[in-house]
Amino acid sequence: MERKALSPNGPIMSRIIAGAWRWHLDESRVSTLIERALEVGITTFDHADIYGNHSNEKIFGNVVRKNKALRKRMEIITKFGIKYPSERNPDTWIKHYDTSQEHILWSVDNSLKMLGTDYIDVLLIHRPDPLMNPSEIAAAFDNLRQSGKVLHFGVSNFTSSQFEMLQHFMPFPLVTNQIEISPSYQVPLFDGSLDILQKHNVSPMGWSPLNGGKLATEPHELLIKKAKKYDSSVAQLCLAWLMKHPSDIFPVIGTSNPDRITNSAKSINVQLELQDWFDLLNLPQRKERSQIN
Repeated sequence: MERKALSPNGPIMSRIIAGAWRWHLDESRVSTLIERALEVGITTFDHADIYGNHSNEKIFGNVVRKNKALRKRMEIITKFGIKYPSERNPDTWIKHYDTSQEHILWSVDNSLKMLGTDYIDVLLIHRPDPLMNPSEIAAAFDNLRQSGKVLHFGVSNFTSSQFEMLQHFMPFPLVTNQIEISPSYQVPLFDGSLDILQKHNVSPMGWSPLNGGKLATEPHELLIKKAKKYDSSVAQLCLAWLMKHPSDIFPVIGTSNPDRITNSAKSINVQLELQDWFDLLNLPQRKERSQIN
């Protein structure tokens, strides 16, 4: 598995990232998923404090606590900022965002406790907060960096202008913007999201690279045709399509199936020809036409 830096002074991570969104499972199954990912060279794991109704970090952490050698073999990403009503948040009655310095510092301490680690490799703001104070965020991030609790910082689902605005106030570079992108959701290719990251020499992480799995489970005939040409699976083809982009997209796969983790890792070997890449660029239009007909 290829490993690359997200940015010039950023963390080195596996080119494909294992997303823990669906890992609301028992510890034994999570342990199997971790070991399988590491076995095939996927060393980076993506979390968020809210995943699994605020429990996925803890399940993952319980596995790490029982086998402390695992932490040295992996990089951990986690996210903060979304609050929603649940039994775990009795004082929250409406979904909202909190990027206050107080909440950032509390969230990191809580995630460290849940994940069974004393540092986080990359911390992301989960969603843009309309009330975010960039000076306050920068101060909180600097505090966390100085303390060694977080090594690198980034954002998730930010627009180009939001990324630039926050970066302006930061005392050090942001290392990524985690955005939705796939062969069927190509908006970031044309709205400036990837352009601004390339300007800053920052690689994006791409969530939902298979459109929630639908591209693999309900594949368009074009995907099936191209997969046969490259002797690959449809999932491998889609991931390879993303990784061909010069912004060096790091796909975040969301599977909780060990065999699909293995399958995804092999996409690094699929090298698409230029015209095939552009043929797949027409996929959304092809799908729309087929639905109309």
